[in-house]
Amino acid sequence: MSELSILTSDDEAARERLNAAAAAMLARTRGWSLHNTGSSNVDGLKSFAPKLADAFSELDAAIELVQGPGFESVGNDGRVSEAHTGPVIEITARPEAPLQVVMSGHYDTVFAPGVFETVTDLGDGRINGPGMADMKGGLCVMLEALKAFEAGPSKHKLGYRIVLTPDEEIGNFTSAEALRRAASSGALIGMTYEPAMETGAMSGGRKGSAVFDIVLHGKAAHAGRAKEEGRSAIEAAAELVIGLEGLNGQFEGVTFNVGSIDGGAPVNIVPDLAVVRFGARAPDQAAADWATQQVQRLFAKATARDGIHGHLHGGFYRPPKPRNAAQQALFDAVHATGRAIGLDLEFVDTGGVCEGNNIFAAGVPNVDTLGVRGGRIHSNEEFVITESFSERALLSALILNRLADGRLNGRQIKDLMGH
Repeated sequence: MSELSILTSDDEAARERLNAAAAAMLARTRGWSLHNTGSSNVDGLKSFAPKLADAFSELDAAIELVQGPGFESVGNDGRVSEAHTGPVIEITARPEAPLQVVMSGHYDTVFAPGVFETVTDLGDGRINGPGMADMKGGLCVMLEALKAFEAGPSKHKLGYRIVLTPDEEIGNFTSAEALRRAASSGALIGMTYEPAMETGAMSGGRKGSAVFDIVLHGKAAHAGRAKEEGRSAIEAAAELVIGLEGLNGQFEGVTFNVGSIDGGAPVNIVPDLAVVRFGARAPDQAAADWATQQVQRLFAKATARDGIHGHLHGGFYRPPKPRNAAQQALFDAVHATGRAIGLDLEFVDTGGVCEGNNIFAAGVPNVDTLGVRGGRIHSNEEFVITESFSERALLSALILNRLADGRLNGRQIKDLMGH
């Protein structure tokens, strides 16, 4: 049996503490979920951030709320403006310790004000509510795991940097630099608190993700009197969309999806504006490079049409996170740690993306589904499995214990990143 699968007296103490905290974790998450923090609800994000910082003040750590930079936003009118969101919460503990980890999570949700703002007990150990799983429940798990670790004798051996973000659901455009900086400050591994699947399965490799906006301008004209004088941006956009969707299946693992076309004009006017919004996923950097080149090619083709000009925005904001040697070694270590508490953890590759992609891109292997178990996320049927609060907090506490006492060799795992 691996020594990672054996419970020490420190592990047992963490288990006792976290079992006792289960009800409080659930109650706290319910309260947090009733506070709307949709990614576009800047006032809600700004008012919730101090509450979150206050909860994390229970740790032996320094906390700072940082208003991040603005980011580019393309409106339905094709105009580019600067958007802002809530503050990034940066938490630092024992930066002088010999072992360092980076931890991350987000406090925004996909739900705008008024869309989904209730918490309901579904029975059978499930609670329905916005962010209960994704990922206010995960933030509670992170906090309690750290409190349990810091109550033990090894805390002086391990320091951490935490980044809690207000914009993960829209791409981390404000917080990306904070994540990169925290991951680049000597971290051996990363721990992110996206929800695990209902079954307990966790994410393995992840594709990279891109978001693009292409704005096309044509020339307006009376559709009846002078149709031939106009240049239709909608027609150019239609050809572009067909080209984009036609890229699916051309490069293994790469997918494109056009989400919307904005713009247009009344039917008696040749439309002089169209905004095409689309995303792409790619399994590795070579695939991401190919996808980007194809977008540029199709944009050039669209703007080569007579009377059409435009501008291209976006790209691969999250690089791919393939299952390399370092990732696999970390997954194996977490799996062995889970065995200590009766978990047989499975790591499943996925097309989804998260802050784990950002941390991997900064050179740090990471596990990014350490949060609660749940399901139906990004819908008003989102639910959390209540027994998973103590279960998943204990898993994280045991990982931290093993890093600190050397049973989990973080340096050795990180050294595999180049393999």
